[in-house]
Amino acid sequence: MGTLENATTEQVWQSIEDKLTNNKEPYSDMKGTYEIQITDENVTYQLSFRDGNFSLNKDGSDKPDCTLKMKNGVFRKFLAGNLNSMTAFMTGKLKVDGNISMALKLESLLKQYQF
Repeated sequence: MGTLENATTEQVWQSIEDKLTNNKEPYSDMKGTYEIQITDENVTYQLSFRDGNFSLNKDGSDKPDCTLKMKNGVFRKFLAGNLNSMTAFMTGKLKVDGNISMALKLESLLKQYQF
């Protein structure tokens, strides 16, 4: 947990990429593109899932099916499984554009990894 708290945003995303590359089973049946906007750092990443694979990009070139907007601290809690996305949404800490059920699916997916 300390690593996640002290890591740079770039290191956090590298960790996400590494963990998803090393264990494809949890997302083998997922389809869609998520855009995650870290609002207080003006950083955007996209996670795309297709055919049992994923891609990560920083250029926002794909049209997202679900966009999640949150501050960096909220994102790290979300990633660590210490934040319920529905609670965060209801309290305004998380904004979702597009398919909200996809946001819940992403939360469920990330809980299967140790960040």
